[in-house]
Amino acid sequence: MPVSQSERAALADLLEQLGPEQPTCCAGWTTRDIAAHLVVRDRRPDAMPGLALGGPFAAWTARLHDRTRSARAYGRLVADVRSGPPAWLPTAWPALDRVLNTAEMVIHHEDVRRAQPDWSPRNLPRSVQDQLWKQVPFLARGRAATRSAGGLFVRRSDVPDGAPGSERRLHDGQPTTTVTGAPLEVLLWVSGRPDVACVDLTVD
Repeated sequence: MPVSQSERAALADLLEQLGPEQPTCCAGWTTRDIAAHLVVRDRRPDAMPGLALGGPFAAWTARLHDRTRSARAYGRLVADVRSGPPAWLPTAWPALDRVLNTAEMVIHHEDVRRAQPDWSPRNLPRSVQDQLWKQVPFLARGRAATRSAGGLFVRRSDVPDGAPGSERRLHDGQPTTTVTGAPLEVLLWVSGRPDVACVDLTVD
């Protein structure tokens, strides 16, 4: 099963288990909000400009989110998260699903997991970590990305030092912040979740 699908299923299971009013790592959002966000993202193409670009498009996307959050029962939201986008949308195609949803599902799964008591980091398979590592540069350019003053350098800790492709410079400048951790942890850090990412930081 593709990571996008296995993480979607695991996230839906966790949302169902926790109920609608549990905290998440997305500021101000409960588990109901996460579910509504994913349903809008999956099923409303007109929400994508607001999600991707923000600005004047964000108000419409926020309206869709609020409407979906309040109009659907929580069980229906979770069922829609589990089933994903309808087959007629291109985002349901396997190739696009992997590109668009792998990092999204992993990150929101962790948003829910890490807001609960007694969470611990997951030891994901190397094949999954490799996929997440490829997503790091894209998430580092996102609207919600963690910003560093100066340069940004990222390094994998789950492979031998100096292994090909294990280090990346994402931004030039001084001083340079180096973020070291497993790809999932680095992904969480660059995507705007520094408080829950298990990484080591150094500043040169």
